Amino acid sequence: MKFVIAREDFVALIGKVQGVVPSKGIIPIVSCILIEANKEGLTISATDLTLSIKVKKQVQVEEEGAIALPAKHLFSLVRELIAREVTVEMGKDKVVRITSGGSHFRLHAIDKSEFPTFPDLGEGKTIPVDAPSLQEMLYNTAFAVAREDTRQALKGVFIELQQGKATVVGTDGKRLAKVERRIVEEDTPEYLSCIIPLKAVDEMMRLLDGSDKITLTLFADKISLETKDACLVSKLLMEQFPDYRQVLPNPEAMRTVNLHREELLTLLKQVSLFTSDVTPSVKLTLNEGELALQAMNSKVGEGNVQMPVDYHENKLEIAFHPHFFIDILRHSKDETVTFGIIDSFHPGSITDTSDSQFILMPMRLATE
Repeated sequence: MKFVIAREDFVALIGKVQGVVPSKGIIPIVSCILIEANKEGLTISATDLTLSIKVKKQVQVEEEGAIALPAKHLFSLVRELIAREVTVEMGKDKVVRITSGGSHFRLHAIDKSEFPTFPDLGEGKTIPVDAPSLQEMLYNTAFAVAREDTRQALKGVFIELQQGKATVVGTDGKRLAKVERRIVEEDTPEYLSCIIPLKAVDEMMRLLDGSDKITLTLFADKISLETKDACLVSKLLMEQFPDYRQVLPNPEAMRTVNLHREELLTLLKQVSLFTSDVTPSVKLTLNEGELALQAMNSKVGEGNVQMPVDYHENKLEIAFHPHFFIDILRHSKDETVTFGIIDSFHPGSITDTSDSQFILMPMRLATE
C-alpha cells in the first residue's frame, strides 16, 4: 500500500472518525482505524462495536492495500507535521512508513483481517432528509438527554417520522426538549420511530455539518446516515421510550409571558451562584409587571434579582434548576422567549418562534 495525501486532508479525514474510537477499547483492535487505499481513493474506518463510521476521499494511490493503525498516535502525529503532503507506505514487514518533507516515521501496523467488519446494510427504510434541518433538531434536543441513568431509553434521542414530519425528543426526566419539523420531501407511508444513542447523535451532528442532502436508513436494530463522502451506522437503543406527550403542559391552562432571553440568562447566572449543590433551585415569582428570581444558601448567602415583564395577572411562583433553565435559553435563538406556567406543581414551558419546545420540571425550593 502506498498513497500520497495533503496533510490538511489527512487530518480532516482522521478527525471525522476519531470521535468513534473508544478511549478504552474492549479489545485492542478498536483503538485502531482501518486505512484502505484502492483505485477509488482512500477510505478510513473506525468502530467501537456499537457505532461504526467510514469516510472516503480521492487521493493519489500508487499501490493498493489496507492496514490498521493506532488511531491516537496517528492522529497526534499527522497534526504535528509541517509539510503540505504526506506519503504513507506499507512494507512487507507490516510496518507503515510515513514521510512528510524531511520527517520520517515508522508505525507498527495490525493486519486488516483483525479489524471488525463494517455493519451489513441490507434492506431498510430509506429516507432522504434535509441535513441542516436534522442537524438543528438534534442540536436542540441532545443537550437534554440523560448522561447517567439506569433507564437506557433516556440515554438517546427519540425520533419518530410520520407523513413527512419528524419529531425529535430528548429528556433526562427533569427537562425535555422537543422539535417538530418537516424534513422529508415525500410523505413517509408509515410510522417509524427509533432511539439513537447519544454518542451516535454527537457524531451525526459532526457529519451533517456542511452537508445538504443526506440519507437515513432505518433497520430493525440499527440506523445509518450517509452523506456524499461518509457513512455512519449505529445500533439502536431497543427499549420503549416514555410517552413524552404526558408531560407537555396544556397550553389552554397556561399563563404566558414574554421574557428577554439575554437578560434572563444573565440574571439566572447571577442568582445560581447562591444555590445549594444538594438542591440547586431558583424560585421565580411573577408579580404585576415584574419577574423576581431568588436563591439562598446558608453557607454562601442569598441572591435576589428582578426584571420588568409585561405581566398583569395573579401572582405565580415556581422553582426550577437554574442550570437546566440556562441550557434551554442557550439553545433558544430569539431575542425573546415565551414562558408558560400553570402553577407551582406543573412543568413550565419555554418556546420561541422556531418549532422547538422546552419543558422544565418544577423543583421544591431549598429551605437552607
